[in-house]
Formats: sequence, C-alpha cells, structure tokens
Amino acid sequence: MDSVSVNKFRDNLKSLVERVVSRHVPLKVTRRGGSDFVVVSADDWEREQETLFILQNNDLMRQIANSLRTHEKGTGYKPSTEEMDEITGI
Repeated sequence: MDSVSVNKFRDNLKSLVERVVSRHVPLKVTRRGGSDFVVVSADDWEREQETLFILQNNDLMRQIANSLRTHEKGTGYKPSTEEMDEITGI
C-alpha cells in the first residue's frame, strides 16, 4: 500500500483519488498530529464488505468447504447441458 502525507494528499487530491479508483490500490494518508487513514474506492470497499460477510457466516463457509471437498473428489453436482446453457446465456 502506498503512503502519503496529509499535506501531499490535500495538494494532489484529484490525481491521488483517481489513482486509487483506477488501480484498485488503497492509499494510506499519514498525519503528524492524528491517526492515519486509508482511502479506498467504493467498489473495493463493497467487495471487502461482501468478503467479510461471507467469512463471518459459518453456514456459508461450511457450504464452501463441502463444495471444495466434493469438487476435489469429482463427486460434485454436474449441471445438465440445458442448465449450462441457461447459466452461460447460450
């Protein structure tokens, strides 16, 4: 993660925010007299929140673990040709 001072952030706000949004890399802003903060794009923030929701949901994590086990064994669910066509939009 890149880091800049709050003064540099203020002086280059537009270009730094554009870089955060376009590169999807958070930016740490440091302050001498206070706590540091992080600038992150809204898309990245939402994605992180979804990930945290899944990681904190025991039922979902159990379903994922079961799916991985059946996939590794080759015993997982296999959709029919019609189902695949519907999934892929063909």
